[in-house]
Amino acid sequence: MNVIYFDNNATTRVADEVFEAMRPYFCELYGNPSSMHTFGGQVGVRIREAREHVAALLGCHPSEVIFTSCGTESDSTAILGTLAAVPHRRKVITTRVEHPAVLTVCRDLENRGYQVIELGVDKQGRLDLGELESHLDDDTAIVTIMSANNETGTVFPIEKIARMVTDRGITFHTDAVQVVGKIPLNLADSCVNLLSLSGHKLHGPKGVGVLYVRKGTRIAPLLLGGHQEGGRRAGTENVPGIIGLGKACELASRYMEDENTRVRTLRDRLESAILASCPDSRINGDPENRLPNTTNISFEYIEGEAILLMLDRFGICASSGSACTSGSLEPSHVLRAMGVPFTAAHGSIRYSLSRYNTEEEVDFTIDKMPQIIERLRELSPFVGQVTA
Repeated sequence: MNVIYFDNNATTRVADEVFEAMRPYFCELYGNPSSMHTFGGQVGVRIREAREHVAALLGCHPSEVIFTSCGTESDSTAILGTLAAVPHRRKVITTRVEHPAVLTVCRDLENRGYQVIELGVDKQGRLDLGELESHLDDDTAIVTIMSANNETGTVFPIEKIARMVTDRGITFHTDAVQVVGKIPLNLADSCVNLLSLSGHKLHGPKGVGVLYVRKGTRIAPLLLGGHQEGGRRAGTENVPGIIGLGKACELASRYMEDENTRVRTLRDRLESAILASCPDSRINGDPENRLPNTTNISFEYIEGEAILLMLDRFGICASSGSACTSGSLEPSHVLRAMGVPFTAAHGSIRYSLSRYNTEEEVDFTIDKMPQIIERLRELSPFVGQVTA
C-alpha cells in the first residue's frame, strides 16, 4: 500500500538532495570542524556555507544564526536566555495557543515565581492586539508569540506585534517553526529579536534547528562549555544535520512559490470537497490568514482518533492535532482556547500538505472521506443529533 502523507506539520520527508548533501559527513568528511588540521578545517568551511544558506532564507546576516539541536532548544534558549540577561524583569507574555515547547517553559516559570500572561484568541484563533498592548510594561522581559499555529495554520501579524513590543524596549521572540520555508521572511527589515526554526519541518533532518538572534539582542547562552557558535551555544556541532539544514533552506527558497500556489490549490481542493461531502463539518482557524499547506477540519459527534484509524487503513496519514500531544484523550488546547464546541473539538483532523503531495493523492482522500465519516456516524451514539 502506498503511503499518502498529509502530516507535514508534524515532520517532513527529508529531501533527496538533502540526504545526498549529508551523506559524506558521516563516513568521509568526519573531521571535527574545530580542529586545527586541514581535514577538520574543510568541514568548518561547509558549516559556514550552510549558515549562509539559512541566513539567505531568513533574510538576515549569517552571524545572527545559531545552530541548535531542534526548535524546542531554540525556544527554551530564547526565553530562558532572555530572562537570564535581564534578571530584574519578571514578566513573560505568551498566548494560550502556543506549541508545548513554549507553553511548558512558560508555565514552569510561573511555578518559579514569574508572572506569565497567556493571551486569548477569538473563534478563528486570532489575537486581540489591544489585550497584548495593555499588558506591556517595564517589568516585561520577553513576549513570545508563534508566527503561525501548528494545528490550525492561523498566521499572526508578527511584524506588527514585533514593532509594538520592541518600541517598548522589550525583547520579542517568535516560534516560526511552521512558517520558515512556507512564507517569505526578511528579518533584516524586521523588529523581531529572536526566531526559532526546526530542520525537520522543511524537508531537512531531525535533530537540528536554528535560533536567530538579532544583532544587539541581550541573551545568555543556555548551554555552557566550548567556544562553538561564537560562545553562544556550546557543544560539538551536528555537522551532517547542519549541512542538511543548509541544503533544505536552499531548496525552500527555490520551492517557495510552489508552496504558495500548487500546494495551496491542492489544500483548497481537499478542504472544499470534504466540507461539501461530509455533513456537520467545519474549518478551524482563520480561513484568510493561514499557512498555504494546512487545513484543520472538525467532524461533529465523531472521535478524531477513529477517523485517523480508518484513514490509516487506506494508507492516509493525518493528525488529530500537534504531534507532541498525540495520545492524549483531552481535546486540543488550541481548539479549547478558540471555543470550539466539545463535540467538534474531539473530531478534529489536521491535514498538512507538502510539495511532494499530488493531485492523485488528494483525489483518493476526497473519495474515501465521505465513506469514513458516514460509517463512523452510523456507529456514533450521537447519531440522532446529526443533521444533514
